[in-house]
This record gives sequence, C-alpha cells and structure tokens, in this order.
Amino acid sequence: MRAHWSTLVILSLIVLLVAAIGALGNPVVQRVVTDMLIKLVVVLGLSIFIGNSGVLSFGHASFAALGAYGAAWFTMPIVAKKLFLPKLPAFVLATQYGLTAGATIGIVFASTLALIVGIAVVRLSGIAASIATLAWLVIINTILANADSLTKGSSSLVGLPLDVGAGTAAICALIALAVAFFFKYSPIGLMLEASREDEAAALAAGIAVHRLRLVAFVLSGAVVALGGVLQGHFLGMLSVGQFYLEFTFLTLAMLVIGGMRSISGAVMGTLLIATVGELLRVGAGGGTVGGIAIPPMPGMREIALALIMLFVLRARPSGLMGGHELALPSRLASPK
Repeated sequence: MRAHWSTLVILSLIVLLVAAIGALGNPVVQRVVTDMLIKLVVVLGLSIFIGNSGVLSFGHASFAALGAYGAAWFTMPIVAKKLFLPKLPAFVLATQYGLTAGATIGIVFASTLALIVGIAVVRLSGIAASIATLAWLVIINTILANADSLTKGSSSLVGLPLDVGAGTAAICALIALAVAFFFKYSPIGLMLEASREDEAAALAAGIAVHRLRLVAFVLSGAVVALGGVLQGHFLGMLSVGQFYLEFTFLTLAMLVIGGMRSISGAVMGTLLIATVGELLRVGAGGGTVGGIAIPPMPGMREIALALIMLFVLRARPSGLMGGHELALPSRLASPK
C-alpha cells in the first residue's frame, strides 16, 4: 500500500487545485467547479463497485435520488415542508436538521436499500447483473415519480437550503477519494479485484465473491448517495428526472472514458468530461463568431459526449488512464 500513497497525494492536490480555481473564479466558474466536484463524488462512488468488481451498474443513480430525497425531508425548512409536502409523517414535518445530519440520514436510507437490492444483484454476473441494476433504476424512478406525498411526483421540489458550494463539495470529494482509495487497497478490495480477473479461480481459492461484491455495492451506494445530497443542496431543488438516464449516462461516461480500473481514471475522466461538457453546453446555445450567427443546436452536448466515448473506447478500450494510477517516479517515491 505504501507504494500507492503518492497516488492519493497527487489526486488530492488535483481536487484542491480545482476547488481553488472555483473559489477564486467568478460566480459562473464557481457553479461549474462545484458541479464538477459533485459529479466527482458520484463517479468515485461508482468506481468502488464497478472498478473493483468489473460488474457494470446502471442503477446507482437511484441511490443518488434516494439519498437526496432522504436528506431533503429533514433539511428543508418546516414551513416549506408543510407547504410542499404536507402529507409527510408528523415527526418529519416538525423536524429540521443541518446538512451534516440530513446527509447522514439520506446516506443511511440509500445504503439500506442498496443492501436489500444488492443481495439479489451480486449473485448475478455480466449482462444479467447490469440489466438487473437498470430494472432497479426504473422501479425507483417510477415509485418516486408517483409518490406525490414524498417527492411532489413529477414536479420539482423546491425550498432546499443552498448549503453546498465549492468548499463543501471539495471536502466531500476528498472524503470520497479517501474511501475509494482505502477500499481499493484493502484486503477486501484486492480480493474483489482478483474475482474481477477470474471469478471461477477466486471462488476456487475460497474467496467469498458474492459477499465482497455486496460490501462494495453498499459502500458504493453510500458514496453515490452523498453525491445526490450535495446535488440537491447545491441547486436548491430536486426532481425525479434529475437522477435518471441522463445522469446515469453522464457519470458512467466519465468513469469509462477515464478508465474504470483506476481511481485516477475516475478523477481524470470526470474533470475532462465535465469541462468538455460545459464548453459544449455553451456552444449548443448558439451565438455569434466573427460576425457569423451560429444557431442553437439542442442535443449537441449529448451527441458529442457519445462520440467522444466511442472514440476513446476505440483508441483505448481500457480508458485514458488504461488502468494505471498517477504516481511519482519510483526514484522519488522510494528514495534510498
């Protein structure tokens, strides 16, 4: 593990540098950087399960939604809850906590459901597991979209405290980075990686593959739930569609393009796609360049990101980082 400490240091410094850019920038830059760091929390959460187990999950956006709504029920002002969600249980309507306590409740709520569904999912492999997680996402999205008394249904839930800025997002990103790092190089993470390379051999060696996958699935769901909590308290509103297919595609693209098998891939993929995506979003709005009017191009961002993903996978199937970690040269990392 000692040989990998430099990776944690380098990635932490990158996160701090990005946060500093946000803190010193104008309000637009601050919002872009904060959103980038929130997405980084989610992608690091995905990497805990997908990167270590090799099982692609399409359902983790559901844990972001569950965490976000679970926290919102306790962090929203009492007046706002009575106005927008009057059918919540009486003790919830009469309670208001800060962001830390609310986030804890949301994470525990999402993790509990991750444990329940994970018991079934981790017994599957390959495409069967991926389809099962997608089915779970559809189920949760449908339930939340029709639970008017809990989520306002298909309408947006407004009134959440705006408690998340670049500083808070950076702290949470560092926490997510540390969780992903220590899990990856823990005995559980290393055994899970062995099962990723050869599941049959891992089972024959006595590794409890299903149990290890369940631990990773629940921990991954908890970190992704934290990202959902941050998203809601950054925007000040929640909608069920906010955590559905577009969210799933974007975060998976960040992980896959950077490289699923390394934490550095998750970080670099997130920063790259978030930056390119913001530039494409601005470009898709149209404008004037050199006196030439460029019309708005709705959908250009999604199409361009899909093409980038196809190009990267064609050129480097294992992602930009190729499964490698950023680290100091061995002469510097281990001096005589």
